[in-house]
Amino acid sequence: MKTMIFVLDTQQVLKYYNFAVEQKKQEGHKRSMAKTISIGAQDFARLRERDNFYVDKTNFIQEWWDNEDEVTLITRPRRFGKTLNLTMLDCFFSNKYAGRGDLFEGLSIWENERFRKLQGTYPVIFLSFATIKSSDYEDAVYGLKRQIRELYLDYSFLLSSEAIYDEEKEIFLPKKILDKQWN
Repeated sequence: MKTMIFVLDTQQVLKYYNFAVEQKKQEGHKRSMAKTISIGAQDFARLRERDNFYVDKTNFIQEWWDNEDEVTLITRPRRFGKTLNLTMLDCFFSNKYAGRGDLFEGLSIWENERFRKLQGTYPVIFLSFATIKSSDYEDAVYGLKRQIRELYLDYSFLLSSEAIYDEEKEIFLPKKILDKQWN
């Protein structure tokens, strides 16, 4: 893609701007503000709901899905968007986000009907180390246990459902994971 730069005098710029504004009014659109660039954003849903600037990386979903890898290791330097991409995957696949196609409207993944049908159809357990800030091993382990406990609480409804076998339910109950004192 080539970029062309034109140097115009102020009168020409003002004339073009007024013309563009008039065209948008005639089309029934309001003049919109530039999107905000959210520095350090790690939550895909929040970023999209706030209509922040977002570089479309949803092709990763299709590439990852079509590769059919059993294990995927994503290694990137700090501040490279790993957590943002993982929250994007969570929003796309998790049944917690069923019916939230609005998060993907206008992005490349949403152009493919096959993937629109996949959105929000899988149970996803999302665990991120990004929030575990610690200077020593014990605090890091405690932070990880806290996150696991929160996941258990989020999915504790399964213990009273028919979705998992009784044998599976018994694995989790004796561990006292649901107990607030577990640490």
